[in-house]
Amino acid sequence: MNNLCTDIGYHSINKHGEQLCGDHIEVVERTDGSPVMVLADGLGSGVKANILSTLTAKIISTMMANHMSLEDCVTTVASTLPVCEKRGIAYSTFTIIQVVDNKTAEVIQYDNPHVILLRNGINCDYDKISMQIGEKNIYRSKIELSPGDVLVAMSDGAVYAGVGRTLNFGWQRENIIEFLEAVYESGYSSKTISTILLDQCSQLYGGLPGDDTTIAAVKIRNRQPINLMIGPPSDPQDLHKMLTLFFSKEGKHIVCGGTTSTLAAQFLGKDMITSIDYPDPEIPPISKVEGIDLVTEGVITINQVLQYAMSYLEDNAYYIKWSSKKDGASLITKLLFEEATDINFYVGRAINPAHQNPKLPINFSIKMRLVDQLADCLRKVGKRINVSYF
Repeated sequence: MNNLCTDIGYHSINKHGEQLCGDHIEVVERTDGSPVMVLADGLGSGVKANILSTLTAKIISTMMANHMSLEDCVTTVASTLPVCEKRGIAYSTFTIIQVVDNKTAEVIQYDNPHVILLRNGINCDYDKISMQIGEKNIYRSKIELSPGDVLVAMSDGAVYAGVGRTLNFGWQRENIIEFLEAVYESGYSSKTISTILLDQCSQLYGGLPGDDTTIAAVKIRNRQPINLMIGPPSDPQDLHKMLTLFFSKEGKHIVCGGTTSTLAAQFLGKDMITSIDYPDPEIPPISKVEGIDLVTEGVITINQVLQYAMSYLEDNAYYIKWSSKKDGASLITKLLFEEATDINFYVGRAINPAHQNPKLPINFSIKMRLVDQLADCLRKVGKRINVSYF
């Protein structure tokens, strides 16, 4: 067992005028815990392409997860997909990335733009073995990985970006590599990398994509725990236990809520300094306590973090907003979604009398629900979550 993890993030845009995306991504775990990601690009666009790519991704990922051979996967896909009436062919291109023990990647590519490997932010070539399965020429690679390595897969909508608009011949793979090297920052999560690259594709298309476009990134990271506490315990006698457990945990510490912050400062024997700056007028200002990495208000701040989290799961449209701001909600979002791999929630069940006013939109059940929903969002993006109630 090592102290590494595999971070997978992806994002798609539909061809202009289409309600369904012709690309599809599936991420599954094999019985040994190895993640398998399949990016499939269906022939054409619209409903048929969506069916082709979805079937391809689901068939391959399910078979790979059950340790079936590549030959069996490709043969099954070829015999299963419906035939396009106009072109007389039935296929979906695909890219498969399987990571074993967070140290080795097996990359299998059929007709998609070749995967880009970034090492220390610089493009790194890797060996490819060409093999024939049926009439399909497939490339297979085995890559030894190091912490910080990023594999970037894409559908061909990425290399067609800008054709006839901003670029004569589209955005070639070497241009994409140059862009990734220019914007790369070591702290970026896989979701952020895919979002930044896809946004650039959308801009090159002038906001009117000429093809379905999907970007997927797979990043090897050192595990990074972060601990978040919100609310004092329901039984005051459990306060010392809760705070002792919280501060004994490895990693950064976030404390949310006025009462909770005051109790934490007293426990540490430190003063709490409250800021009067409002980077966002809708979010209460943060405070500072020596020994705590971030101190914020409670329910209003966490509610905003949840809105950012729900967007992160979908189009990540709020990324530009929270990635550049310094209010409490934005800072928590960056810590949880960009830095953390393992998140420990310490949730106090004490009822705040101020929240029981029926005229206020906040109550105890809402606070509990916010934490549960946020934890669920974090699980969906591959974070390890542990929630302890007091």
